[in-house]
Amino acid sequence: MPPKSPRKQQIRSQGEPRSPDRPDFQDPDFNFLCENLKISDNVRGKAWNTYEKMFPSGYMMRETAKKKESLGLCLYIASVDCEEMTFTFTELLKILRLSVNRCFRLLREMDINMDVLSNKVDNAISKLKKKYENMCLLFQKFQRTFELIFEEQHNTRAAVDTAPILKGTWITFLLARGKILQMDDELVISCQLLLCVLDYFIKLSPPSILKEPYKSALNGLPVNTPPRSSRRSQNRNTRVSPQSETDSKVLEFLCSQNYCPMDEVRNVYSTSFVDFLASAGISSNEGIPKVESISRQYEELYHKHKDLDARLFLENDETLKVDVQDSLDLERTPRKDESEVFPVPPQTPVRAAMNTVQQLMVTLSSANDKPPDTLDSYFSNCTVNPKTKITDRIEHFGHVFKEKFASSVGQACAEIGYQRYKLGVCLYYRVMEAILKTEEERLSVHNFSKLLNNDIFHICLLACAVEVVVASYARNASQAYCSSGTNLSFPWILRVFEIKAFDFYKVIECFIKAEPSLTSNMIKYLERCEHQIMECLAWQSDSPLFDLIKQTREREGLVDHPELVSNLQQPVQHNHTAADLYLSPSRSSHQHPVTSVPTSSVTNGQVSSSQPVQQKSTSLSLFYKKVYLLAYKRLSSLCSSLLSDHPELEQVIWTLLQHTLQQEYELMRDRHLDQIMMCSMYGICKAKNIDLRFKTIVTAYKGLTNTNQETFKHVLIRDGQHDSIIVFYNLVFMQKLKSHILQYGSARHPTLSPIPHIPRSPYRFGNSPKVPGNIYVSPLKTPYKTADGLLSPSKMTPKTSFLISLGETFRSPDRFQKINQMLNSCERPIKRSADTGTTPKPLKKLRFDSDGQDEADGSKHIQGESKFQQKLAEMTSTRTRMQKQKLEESLESSQQEEK
Repeated sequence: MPPKSPRKQQIRSQGEPRSPDRPDFQDPDFNFLCENLKISDNVRGKAWNTYEKMFPSGYMMRETAKKKESLGLCLYIASVDCEEMTFTFTELLKILRLSVNRCFRLLREMDINMDVLSNKVDNAISKLKKKYENMCLLFQKFQRTFELIFEEQHNTRAAVDTAPILKGTWITFLLARGKILQMDDELVISCQLLLCVLDYFIKLSPPSILKEPYKSALNGLPVNTPPRSSRRSQNRNTRVSPQSETDSKVLEFLCSQNYCPMDEVRNVYSTSFVDFLASAGISSNEGIPKVESISRQYEELYHKHKDLDARLFLENDETLKVDVQDSLDLERTPRKDESEVFPVPPQTPVRAAMNTVQQLMVTLSSANDKPPDTLDSYFSNCTVNPKTKITDRIEHFGHVFKEKFASSVGQACAEIGYQRYKLGVCLYYRVMEAILKTEEERLSVHNFSKLLNNDIFHICLLACAVEVVVASYARNASQAYCSSGTNLSFPWILRVFEIKAFDFYKVIECFIKAEPSLTSNMIKYLERCEHQIMECLAWQSDSPLFDLIKQTREREGLVDHPELVSNLQQPVQHNHTAADLYLSPSRSSHQHPVTSVPTSSVTNGQVSSSQPVQQKSTSLSLFYKKVYLLAYKRLSSLCSSLLSDHPELEQVIWTLLQHTLQQEYELMRDRHLDQIMMCSMYGICKAKNIDLRFKTIVTAYKGLTNTNQETFKHVLIRDGQHDSIIVFYNLVFMQKLKSHILQYGSARHPTLSPIPHIPRSPYRFGNSPKVPGNIYVSPLKTPYKTADGLLSPSKMTPKTSFLISLGETFRSPDRFQKINQMLNSCERPIKRSADTGTTPKPLKKLRFDSDGQDEADGSKHIQGESKFQQKLAEMTSTRTRMQKQKLEESLESSQQEEK
């Protein structure tokens, strides 16, 4: 243990508290760090207290290097908490001789073992981590692109060194990114900005050091042509875009090679990059920008943000290296050689992000940001034509979104935000049209006046469409949620459009059904948004959910929801439409769910006066069913890791959890579903005399997907006061449910609730019938993409038709059994055994050899055959068996007809 000062020991012996304002430490390592990092007295005291809290736990080792690392990280934690950051993150790494990855890993271990990180520190680390990950990706992108543009030094005839150009380009990009963007995880705009910088430097470089096609493109341009909008005094309205038709060839090649939409990159150039050049005092009249001048400006920016010095990527600096053991969760392939500093992804996140944007562009290529003729026709059929109101609303939110986007991403990105909003409008009209067509087919009516004049429906649908577009531009849509450090992450969109989470939840399911082009990642993202609403956002104090519950209970009396309890084991019906949820919030209690609302009532938004007074809420019923399913799945995961020796307790805990959500729903106000779940587990275990501590529950909870430690660290107690989950349990949860919990410890415990039926997600897959043998037969999707474009099944060739032979229409379930019999009768792949007398065991799953060859059909290969010959033999074998099976089926069918 580090030696304590005599003064400190004397104070402690007298029982007097040590003043944090005048700390007196004799530890040389601690004092060395404090002096070099210019730490204030307040931060010193807080950091030393954190270190003392950690050391007796046995977490830290006694080696000097380990101690110095721990002291440095304690100083960082205290500086963030006190908001007195006197050093940059890179300066801390340098003085500790620590890599950024190892630093993140040590901080994570400190939090797991000691729970010392506050939410403020968590957010700061998360922001740094995102910035580091993105800078790694961007530098990889920059290196690969630069090598494709510029000749290597030994291949150039002219005595021009490309090293200053490489350095100047990268630092100019860092400066531009830092001045234009406020977000550290905006990858797409960063990539587009990088192309703008490369375009600028290419045009200022001698053609002799350029590779094709850039050399040829540059030969057709005037050399060193200054941007016409470089002067600050020039009015923006009179500027001419520097990317005119005569000099956009270089940018076109850059966009083509990097899978970027040319229009978007040109927009970034004209709306953001040109202004940056002027503000940084960079002019093409002076040739290639001086590295010293640009670096000096970046130095000021770097010290202002107190984060990473990204110039060190150029030097392969030790602090930025990716360690194998401590590497971040970046998508990558194994390194080509040990000297390679940065990992190379198989499909880089940059490429993946660009592909997602490209898919969105393809989907909306035929759409328009004006109502199409079909929608005009629906609008005309309404009693009150909603077109003017819809277009005015879109114009209003366009201004709002542009302003909010600029304040979150950067003021120079206002026009970029507006372009994304217009894409969202195109998607909004496209999905609205699909919803109305579905309703028309379902109800055989043409007048949707109430639905199309419902403001909440339109705002939520528009917000959902814009959210899909915003998430498409994120680095990874499936991981874009649950990230407080991401300015545009959900539920940011709810604040922009000023809508309630409960209202937004109603549109998610019908949106997914109406838009078939959504990628699996986007569907997962929207599903996670729905989960986030059910977990906490819908339970905020200002949510309409509480009023709806209160109204329902007043109509029905203080009784359990009979539909929710009796149908708990039945699958959730996913046939609800926008009209069901937005226009018909109530329905007759005695009616069957499918026919609960008359057609005319739903369509016109009116409830017939002949209906009984007692009614139920369709939206509330569906919401509770989904909440129950989500709660049980998370509870089941937690029980499997903590109570595997007591499986009977799962249903008991579930009963208490369901009772709380149903009867004591006020406990959910401004709280999280998982908080109630963990308290229910702890309470039942206490009642059953099972030793399970909250620390153990919290540790297991961290291992669940999509969890945040703020959930158990920051729980509402009362009147805006927050504390840990154990305090919430003792002061609130236990006080409210004590008598009910104690009943489960007696022999006469309450009736246990049934376990909910867990369906497969309706968003990911269709209802694919299961065939014994782990084979699923899915409906054939049309049209589907091939190398030659779009091809429908009617245009299949004999060579391709057998590949989808399982896509035929099946007349009866018996045919699935016949498929299973056919597969069982085939030769099975077997495990190779050294002893030929031993009966080989059949493989349970398809096995692929080192060449990626499928041996599942059991076809034998002759030694020396080419892969093509082997594949041809397999195809022939498969086709023969299929034809034989079809022949047997036809014979069997004809025999049945003769009988």
